[in-house]
Amino acid sequence: MDVEMDEVASHDSEALVAKNLKHNEDAVAKNFENCTTVMGSTSESLNSDNLNSSNSDPSYHNDADADDPVDEREDVSDCDDNDDYMYDDDDDYLSMQAQFDNVDLPPGVEASVSWLNEPTPSTDTPVSTSISSTSDAVGQPAGQGMSSSKFYNPANIKMETDVTSHSMLLAESSSAGREQEKKEDEVVIKFQLFKRFDTVDDFSDHHFNRMGSSGQQPPKSWTKKVQDDWKILENDLPDTIYVRVYESRMDLLRAVIVGPSGTPYHDGLFVFDVHFPPTYPDIPPMVYYYSGGLRLNPNLYDCGKVCLSLLNTWSGNKNEMWMPKTSTMLQVLVSIQALILNTNPFFNEPGYTEMYLGPDGERRSKAYNEDVFILSLKTMMYTLRRPPKHFEDFVAGHFRLCGHNILSACRAYMEGAEVGSADRERAPYAGGNNPIEFKAAVGRMMKSLVTNFIKNGSEDCEQFRTTA
Repeated sequence: MDVEMDEVASHDSEALVAKNLKHNEDAVAKNFENCTTVMGSTSESLNSDNLNSSNSDPSYHNDADADDPVDEREDVSDCDDNDDYMYDDDDDYLSMQAQFDNVDLPPGVEASVSWLNEPTPSTDTPVSTSISSTSDAVGQPAGQGMSSSKFYNPANIKMETDVTSHSMLLAESSSAGREQEKKEDEVVIKFQLFKRFDTVDDFSDHHFNRMGSSGQQPPKSWTKKVQDDWKILENDLPDTIYVRVYESRMDLLRAVIVGPSGTPYHDGLFVFDVHFPPTYPDIPPMVYYYSGGLRLNPNLYDCGKVCLSLLNTWSGNKNEMWMPKTSTMLQVLVSIQALILNTNPFFNEPGYTEMYLGPDGERRSKAYNEDVFILSLKTMMYTLRRPPKHFEDFVAGHFRLCGHNILSACRAYMEGAEVGSADRERAPYAGGNNPIEFKAAVGRMMKSLVTNFIKNGSEDCEQFRTTA
């Protein structure tokens, strides 16, 4: 009997356990269904929200991308052309990102990109208000969960067009600014690298290009003398004299001399062409000055003649004349700079030193310097507009850097400073009384100088326009 009772109790216990298990299974199943429903709804909501969230805005920034490298290949690249660092899986993303990078829209306005079309949304899903066209905003016909009137807004289109146009103008302006800065840097760099002595090929614009030995081979003594002059010039030229010689025409040479500081010629550039005759060095070289039709020195004629004892174009003491065994081309150039382009060129005229003494001579010399300075300014304009061949970079760089100094000197002379006193080494004294005619002439020249110097790239020159 006890056995039977035990069996019945065991039976009842097993039945109770089975019932509890079934109840638990039903509860788990019900909870799982509810969970699945909630997760599905949440997933659908997240997918819909993601399409209409700030992630679809070009201005959206994901902090997770902050450490991503920026593509700067337009500026500089350390990548080898053979590097294979692009993967097929990233092509679509990179293509999309490139288009985003080229879009410049205001906040709240999304990019109209055809391959970003949204799928058809459900009736209870918020839709984006992006604009693609009047009837197909995101690649979906009107009436399919939305109406075309909801997307078309002429004011928004005008705003987007204006902003885009403004952005394009800013981009073009920025690009033009960078190009201008690059160009300015190139001018200065070329000027700084410009050699004082160098050999060139093209002699087509040289004044003496038609003179020569008619194809005859020059004597060895002539060749040796010219080569010796080349070596002396290459090694001993001063900082303010620049020379170009011609490989195929050893008889030709071109020089540009910078006007000495402290003279009415300061900061000017003066161009000379030279020809070595077949009998050189028994006779001196022939020198031609590019005057531009201006006579700014008693020794420099408007026809181009250079009057100098060393060239045997003017009488002088025996030790001042050309000496075949000792005289050099370097002596000629240095003499032009020091003896012709000097502080008081008025007294270069023969006999004036004895004829005009004391205050009268000083007054005449001062007036002559004023006239010379105006002619020197005109020569600057002439040289800047028509730079000699092979010296284009030097002329552009010289006036780029000296433009402000030249205009400062002009202002000082208009305020009374004596011509020649306004140089880089000392401050000009602005307490004199220069003639009204001279001041007016300087003012007229400044108008042209300011315009041309600014055009050439000089800085801080606009301030002198009001003075003019």
